[in-house]
Amino acid sequence: MTDTRERATVEREIRSMIAAAARLDEAVVAELPAATDLFGPEIGLTSLAGVTLLGAIDKRYGVDVAMLDLSLDSLQSIATLTDFVATHLQAH
Repeated sequence: MTDTRERATVEREIRSMIAAAARLDEAVVAELPAATDLFGPEIGLTSLAGVTLLGAIDKRYGVDVAMLDLSLDSLQSIATLTDFVATHLQAH
């Protein structure tokens, strides 16, 4: 599997996790630009939903975002979160 395909798979799965955590329609989240802010009006992730999302990512990928990114900059957008997870998957 190429890095581009792997990243695309990770992004699809993370979008699905975002939809579940934020209780949004998966098809809507799938169509959002990758630069969409997770805590912005389109997704509206709450702190509780953020914890749920981080738990799902840790369970699925074994990447503890909160421990590895203390400033949580990776939670800025769909793209930053996808890049963070994909980078840590390649490192392991």
